[in-house]
Amino acid sequence: MSGARRALRIGNASGFYGDRFSAVREMLTGGELDVLTGDYLAELTMLILGRDRLKDPGLGYAKTFLRQLEEGLGLAHERGVRIVANAGGLNPAGLADAVRELAAKTGVPVSVAHVEGDDVMPYAEGVLTANAYLGGAGIAACLRAGADVVITGRVTDAALVSGPASWWFDWAPGDHDRLAGAVVAGHVLECGTQATGGNYSFFTRHTASPLLPGFPLAEIEADGSSVITKHPGTGGAVTTGTVTAQLLYETQGARYLGPDVTARLDTVRLTDAGPDRVGISGVRGEAPPPTLKAGITRIGGWRNEVVFVLTGLDIEAKADLVRAQLAGVLEGVADVGWTLARTDHEDAGTQETASALLRLVVRDPSADRVGRPLTSAAIELALGSYPGFHVSAPPGPAQPYGVFSSGYLPADTVPHLAVLPDGTRLPVPAPPSATASALAEPAGERLAEPPAAPLAEPAPAGPTRRAPLGLVAGARSGDKGGDANVGVWVERDDAWEWLRRTLTVELFRELLPETRAFSVTRHDLPGLRALNFVVTGILGAGVASGHRFDPQAKALGEWLRARHLDIPVGLLPPSPSPLSPFSPPEVSRP
Repeated sequence: MSGARRALRIGNASGFYGDRFSAVREMLTGGELDVLTGDYLAELTMLILGRDRLKDPGLGYAKTFLRQLEEGLGLAHERGVRIVANAGGLNPAGLADAVRELAAKTGVPVSVAHVEGDDVMPYAEGVLTANAYLGGAGIAACLRAGADVVITGRVTDAALVSGPASWWFDWAPGDHDRLAGAVVAGHVLECGTQATGGNYSFFTRHTASPLLPGFPLAEIEADGSSVITKHPGTGGAVTTGTVTAQLLYETQGARYLGPDVTARLDTVRLTDAGPDRVGISGVRGEAPPPTLKAGITRIGGWRNEVVFVLTGLDIEAKADLVRAQLAGVLEGVADVGWTLARTDHEDAGTQETASALLRLVVRDPSADRVGRPLTSAAIELALGSYPGFHVSAPPGPAQPYGVFSSGYLPADTVPHLAVLPDGTRLPVPAPPSATASALAEPAGERLAEPPAAPLAEPAPAGPTRRAPLGLVAGARSGDKGGDANVGVWVERDDAWEWLRRTLTVELFRELLPETRAFSVTRHDLPGLRALNFVVTGILGAGVASGHRFDPQAKALGEWLRARHLDIPVGLLPPSPSPLSPFSPPEVSRP
């Protein structure tokens, strides 16, 4: 697209495999776009696709995307919108062929290209999938060759935006600041409606908008700056808060490492650019690391669970009785976990609110050891255990669980290929700075964190009140393999000084006792008035292993916001209304 210098208008229609099916049509018909992207891949998705591929080598891609294109392909062609999606998963060539067949069947004259080379199998014994995270250069090459649809496998989520931006503006691999700006915009867009008010700590502020948030889009300029917005009339909201929340999602340090560029999150500046418009500027970029991250999945073994419902009095004694009664059958099981959730209330007005939940989770290399013998033993207790015995659901057979890990490969050893519409297989070279020999550890670990900015004015003095942190701070949390991150931000400078001084790693561990057994690292992002905490290992072997009650740490940040500490009264808002703004209206009855 040589010579095109107006802003690139690029939208997103999927944040995960299973996101809103109608989003492709909504984005194509709701307003102007140049490119529409879709992010379908996650750590758990790769495991799901790997099991699909075991059943049928012709599968391994996100089948939902193909169904969305039954209508979307014609709409995109009519409106001149290019489509870029990583729905190819483990089989981008197979999905590209399926899109061509669909185009022929529907009579839509589109050219299709794909990107491959990320699949680095066979990786090691016992590995189900292994995929390197590629950058956006292959996508750019496909678009330069005239592709209307580009299918990729495992590229970084942000590459779905940085690749089209590189094509649109003819950026070179050394345009680090521009690329970094596009990567940041891509990170905001990648999770769909999380940028437009979905999963937002302060969601009650946006009650005037429809309850279904619209999907986001970015207007990217030639210098890499952008404006995040959404189509007119769609639900949700785009504010500096919603964009900040997404910027903090699933990140670690101030350096956001990627195969095209290392984006400095500590240089991001957000501005209110009007209703539902947030500007992103000032992003600095550095050379990418010489290695590519590779996501690796394995089948870890077999898993099962039983949830016992304990009602009324003597909850602890009832739980102890069940544990003792099942101790014999659990001998020899590799991993046994009991959790008692005290959801019961004293003198409760309903049976459900008088009940607690005792959850048993077992894992073992043998399906038999955690299958029928275990579930039968649990059910055999029905008439001989605690009063009121019942379980939340009938016990089922053992299920396989997955394990996610990551490795690092020299970037110049991964065969990044753009397969153009005419079938040409075009090798995509690694960026110049990524051709050094492999490092034994993740590339970014040798980079020192940027120095923290000096504290400004003292935090507010005066009286304090014991209150939830969430009255002052927002949070968003998520997973990276076995690690969790919790991003915490505030909206005022005085609140930032208080937060930065107060929420130390020690206090974080105190507020979230389940993190005490793990390494916790804090990163400061003053430009966003934010702190980012990384809890290493709390999620075990990743989401597919179901290690925690909240296996992706999605609600870890909301738990933190619910914890009480002493907060300066001057930072606290007026007492909130006890009624939910989303409560249905009362209905008068005769």
